[in-house]
Order: sequence, then structure tokens, then C-alpha cells
Amino acid sequence: MRTRIRTLSALLLATALGVSALTVETVTAATPDAAATTGHTTAAALPSADDPDGDGYIPAVPPVTGVTPSDAVPPPAYFHEFQANCAVSHTAPDDPIVFPGQPGVSHDHTFLGNTTTDAHSDTAALVGRPTTCNAPADASAYWMPSLYDGDQKVLPTGPQVIYYKSGVTDYTSVRPFPRGLRYVVGSPMQSADEFRAHDGWVEGWECGDSYQNVDFPGHCPDGTQLNIRMQAPSCWDGLHLDAPNHRSHMAYPVVKPGTNDDVCPSSHPVAVPMVEFKMAFPVSGDMSGVRLASGRGHSFHYDVFNAWEDPTLKALVDHCIVGGLQCDTRGYDQNHPERGAVLNADHRLP
Repeated sequence: MRTRIRTLSALLLATALGVSALTVETVTAATPDAAATTGHTTAAALPSADDPDGDGYIPAVPPVTGVTPSDAVPPPAYFHEFQANCAVSHTAPDDPIVFPGQPGVSHDHTFLGNTTTDAHSDTAALVGRPTTCNAPADASAYWMPSLYDGDQKVLPTGPQVIYYKSGVTDYTSVRPFPRGLRYVVGSPMQSADEFRAHDGWVEGWECGDSYQNVDFPGHCPDGTQLNIRMQAPSCWDGLHLDAPNHRSHMAYPVVKPGTNDDVCPSSHPVAVPMVEFKMAFPVSGDMSGVRLASGRGHSFHYDVFNAWEDPTLKALVDHCIVGGLQCDTRGYDQNHPERGAVLNADHRLP
């Protein structure tokens, strides 16, 4: 019998969850209906290729067991990261994590990365497919609720910054995502206070000289962009690629008592990359009509569905995160040119 951490029923959790994504141009779209702006339409979980019994738990094969969270303190390194920048590919009212196989059920999402992502996407369908990410090996799907200004859908333009970082003090203990790992960061149903208190809130919404906003600023200087930064959990239970609430198999690091060191909790001992979204929306001026498909600004959330080619992800993690570097999308740190780059000029492994 595999280990299961049950907190709420899959049905209740599915009702409360949503997802995210990006697209490259500005398009017009009808104003989302009331149900779409507050969350997802209630729908029962369905079996999928990754979850044949439809119970919401997807086991890791093989599981990662016998890991003790590392509390080691490696040599100081201010940076331990690389960028996996991806442009918007499309938008759709689909969510292959929360509502697999149920097209049109969710609020509208903006998708980045894998160009084929839809409600029917599973691990096998994503790996090796076309992507808007700089590295062709990153066929992962990333998404978030679409942003509107009045009735107009506003999409981030160009590659958006998606950091892969260490979330723990011992950056040398970070290992690559397992293929097929997926999770939701935040919730469309979270209150303003919950958003502010979220471990992955980081800077919230900002534009011009207005920072750390829970909701959209009332006005942004003309010509500026509306930005948000939000961090994902970076500790994995080692057992499940997904769980019914799409969160409980992941956890944020905790502070080791008596220190300032961040470590993974014993329940989630495996340190994996901490994803950080840094999104920029080309909207400014009067912000009174700006909203998300999921609701107000504090309903922002996003999803990650890993479909990297394993050798490329491992090479970037080992060189940049474990190696304590501040890498660009090629795995190159301009402050340490002697360390070289991971990927060639085409963003492929040599």
C-alpha cells in the first residue's frame, strides 16, 4: 500500500483550485462569467493516463526514499540559480492538473512553454513537444489565470522570467525534478490576507514605485508594466508526482531551530528546484478595470508540470544550483566565465 496524505476530498479540493499560463499578444475576449472569475466549476476527478484510478495520487516510480533533509551549510554562494525563460503560447479555459480530460471547465488560463498543453495533456503527451522556452529540452507546461483590462485580455510579451533556484540553505542538496511532477502554487480562492501570508508571495504586484501590493495598484505610470513575483515550494515528499489537492506532496522549507538556515521538513525531505515566476503584463494607466480570470489580484496562482528532458535539467541543476552560480538560460554565469556554459548557442546540450 503506498503512502497517502489525505487532507480533503478530491472533489472539494478540485472545486477550490485553479491554474496559470501565458500568451504572446493582446487579444480581446468576452468578460469571464461569475463562476470563472471566482474559481473553477465543480467537477469530479476523472481517470487519466497518469492517474488510471482517478484518485488524485500519482506515485513516483521509483519513489525517492531514505532521504534525510540536509542541514549542512555549504560554502557561501549568494546565487544558486538558472533561468528557464518561456513566452506565452496560447490561452484556454483548460487545466490538465486540476481538471484532466475536462476541456472548458476551468477559468481562462495563459499558458507558457509547451505549445500543445490542453485539458488532455499528460506526461507522455508533453515530453518532447514544441515549446516557447529558450531551451528546446524544456517542454514543461506553465500556466496562470489570464489577466484582463476591461474586456481585453492582456498577455505578457516575449520570454518571461522563470527562475529555478535553491530554496534551502544547502544548495548542494538540490536534485532535479522527477519527470511528471506537477503542482499548484497558491489558490484562486485565497483571501488577501492569505495571499500576503503565503510563503511564496515574494513581492506581489508592482509597477513604477508601487511595490509589494496584494491587489493591483490603482494606477501605474504610463508606459510601465504590471509585474508580479511569486515563489513555489521546493521540498518534495519523494513519493507522489501529484496529490488530490495538487499541493500536499510539496512543501516550503522551514527554518532550523536556533539558526537562520532553511531546510526541508522531514515530511518532505527531498530538495528540488524552487521555481519563481516573474511575470510582466503590458498594462498601465488607470488600473480600475484590471482583473484576473480567477478574480482580484490576490487570487493569483500558477501551475508547473515538469516535462524537461532529464539530461538537460540535471546538467543545469548540477552546474548552476549545486554549483552556486547565477546562470542565464544557457547555464552561463557572466561573473564566472571560467566555469563555462551548460548549453550551446542553440540552447542544447553539446
